[in-house]
Amino acid sequence: MDQRFQRFEAAERFAEGAQFIAGGLRSGTSGRTQDVVDPATGETVLRYELAATADVDAAVAAAARAFPGWAGATPGERSEVLHRFAAALAEDAEELAAAESLNCGKPIKLSREFDVPGSVDNAAFFAGAARHLEGKAAGEYSGDHTSVIRREPIGVVGSIAPWNYPLQMAAWKVLPAIAAGNTIVLKPAEITPLTSLLFARAAQRAGLPDGVLNIVSGAGRDAGERLVGHPDVAMTSFTGSTAVGKRVAEIATGTVKRIHLELGGKAPFVVFDDADLEAAVHGAVAGALINSGQDCTAATRAYVQRPLYDAFVSGVADLMATVRLGDPFEESTDLGPLISHAQRDRVAAFVERARGYATVVTGGEAPQGELAKGAYYRPTLITGAAQDSEVVQSEIFGPVLVVLPFDGDDEGLALANDTPYGLAASAWSRDVYRTGRATRELNAGCVWVNDHIPIISEMPHGGAKASGFGKDMSAYSFEEYTQVKHVMYDNTGVARKDWHRTIFGDRA
Repeated sequence: MDQRFQRFEAAERFAEGAQFIAGGLRSGTSGRTQDVVDPATGETVLRYELAATADVDAAVAAAARAFPGWAGATPGERSEVLHRFAAALAEDAEELAAAESLNCGKPIKLSREFDVPGSVDNAAFFAGAARHLEGKAAGEYSGDHTSVIRREPIGVVGSIAPWNYPLQMAAWKVLPAIAAGNTIVLKPAEITPLTSLLFARAAQRAGLPDGVLNIVSGAGRDAGERLVGHPDVAMTSFTGSTAVGKRVAEIATGTVKRIHLELGGKAPFVVFDDADLEAAVHGAVAGALINSGQDCTAATRAYVQRPLYDAFVSGVADLMATVRLGDPFEESTDLGPLISHAQRDRVAAFVERARGYATVVTGGEAPQGELAKGAYYRPTLITGAAQDSEVVQSEIFGPVLVVLPFDGDDEGLALANDTPYGLAASAWSRDVYRTGRATRELNAGCVWVNDHIPIISEMPHGGAKASGFGKDMSAYSFEEYTQVKHVMYDNTGVARKDWHRTIFGDRA
């Protein structure tokens, strides 16, 4: 038997079904099945029944029943559960890593050292944050009244997560929502449900009450649209493409619910002529190839000031040539497959079209031999593309980096901002004034200086422009998952107040 299946037997673990509703696994009722495929081999590792709208309704009903009790728990009680949840995830670390690599094709070292520990840390952070729902200080702002700010949970949250980081996206969606006292129905991408289900089971083991967290594994047009439009869902949080995000917003407005959107990106990587060239080259390759480039913050457009341009292109090409494609479960593998053959073919089509107007310096092909049965694509470097070309303006979501030159700082920053997206960016320079200007002028939700990609639980993640609005992670995420209520107490005990004369009678 293939070693992958010994490491995580998905069909055995989810024999009861891939829906987690009111504390238990169950089968979907749509009458349609979905294959979960190992993208490294093309083999099916789980076939399950997709959720129907009735399953979404059941999950929302379970969340609504659980809401009063969970919302009424003290911050300390919610914190205690989340601390146990973080410990349960840590106990399950190896299983979570194996399931993530099996389902997504991630190199096991990425799953073990990035996805899983990041999710555990996120749970630990929100265990503490649950006790720090802060508001404006109480005070007599009118002189005659005491004003108090309350932060209250919104209700049932309906969240939709993408396929590129199933475990981390489950954490980003679920943890701030439940820490704030909400209950949640999460719809993972139907092709990557494994770690979301394991996440829910770990929460149950930690003592999270049944119904607080529910998982519906279904198609977007059925389960997703029902969840977004459900009248008993008070908020929708969506991470995915900008095109689908527009559809989510359109449906959500029908019931006037709160919307949080984290959408596409086309992150610029701006290298000024005084940058540390070696650091920039290594940062570009790492930033472009993380998760096979299937990362909305991945470095996709490198703008390099002309004195460093040739050396940067040469250095990136040489370093990309050393990247090792292979079995995700081999410790030596640097780059795994893309999520599916369809995604691999989509990326390849972008590159093939680019050959008509640009130069493919390295890569630009799928490997042959044993890897040909998987959805692999070689690291690809493109030069000579125009600013308004498809590979510069559109999100490719694969291991493809486009490099363009610039002259003055004004031009470099203007080119970096010249796409519809604004999720992330980076600036590379030894000059503090240059990088300071870049952090002010780059229009993105996150700007790194002399690095690209790192994220931490204490700091927010979210974009601008067509990359959406709202923040994941950090205490700022409570802005998304709580309602701010102003409570005002009269301090005078006077029956007829002076302002009443504006409505009736004269001044007393």
